[in-house]
Parts: sequence; C-alpha cells; structure tokens
Amino acid sequence: MDKELFNQHFISLVETHAQSLAKLAFTYMKNMTDAEDIVQDVFLTYYQKQPDLSSDEHRKAWLIRTTINRCKNQLKSVWRKQRSELPEAIPAPDTLPDSALMEAVLSLKETYRTPLHLHYFEGYTAKEIAEILGIREAAAAKRIARARSKLKAALEQNGGAL
Repeated sequence: MDKELFNQHFISLVETHAQSLAKLAFTYMKNMTDAEDIVQDVFLTYYQKQPDLSSDEHRKAWLIRTTINRCKNQLKSVWRKQRSELPEAIPAPDTLPDSALMEAVLSLKETYRTPLHLHYFEGYTAKEIAEILGIREAAAAKRIARARSKLKAALEQNGGAL
C-alpha cells in the first residue's frame, strides 16, 4: 500500500474507532485522560507497524486487543503504582456523565467490565468476545451474565434501577 493510501486508511480508522477504544480504555483506567493516552499510543503503534490485516473486523479486533493489553500493562506499571491522585479541591473536566450506571460499571472487576463493554457498547457476540479475550465461548457468556447480575445488584443497592 502506498503512503498516501495508507494515510487515508489510517485517518478513516482513527475516525471510526477512536471513540469506542477510548470508552473501552476508560473501563480499565477509570480516568479519561489515561484512556485517551492509551488510545493515542495504540494508534501510534498501528501507524508505525502498519500490520497487514485482511479485513475491517481483523483491524478492529487488533485495535481492541492492543488497547486491552496496553491498559493492563499501564495498570501494572511501577510508575502508576507510585503516583498519587490530585486533591479533590482541584476541579477536573467532566468528559463522561457521572451517573449511577457508570459508577456501577466501573465498580465491577475487570473480568466482568471488559466482556460487558464489548457486548453492549461494541456489539460483539459471546463467541467473538471469547476469541478476542482468548477464553472459551461459555466463559464469555457466563461473564456477561454475571456482569449483568452484579450490575443490577449494585444499582438496586444504590437506590435505583434504570
């Protein structure tokens, strides 16, 4: 693929997937600034490596898998473990709605948050989620069901259902 054609393809890829990858990264990082950094890093890696992927679905799966891996690596990093949060007195911009639902989703373990996000926000089936996460289809379906159950319990505990 020539450089101009790749650049057009890359711009289209960013416009199509940046927002959904940021939402996915947010479910891990629980911070939109860190999530955006992860997504930027993922697209930079894609641009540098220019992987030869056969279809749009393979490209999307590559972007999702890479985003998940980058989030996990960032969460395990020594730097992240040693940093401290800013004091509450400093106002932060709200990029995502602060709702009971978002808080409940973020309170779930990563094991449940990721399949839930992939299923409801990205539209993947349990079989596709299993392939992306490297688990069995039954396990993916079970995680989605458990996530729904835990989410329902958390929302009911906080005094309201959707």
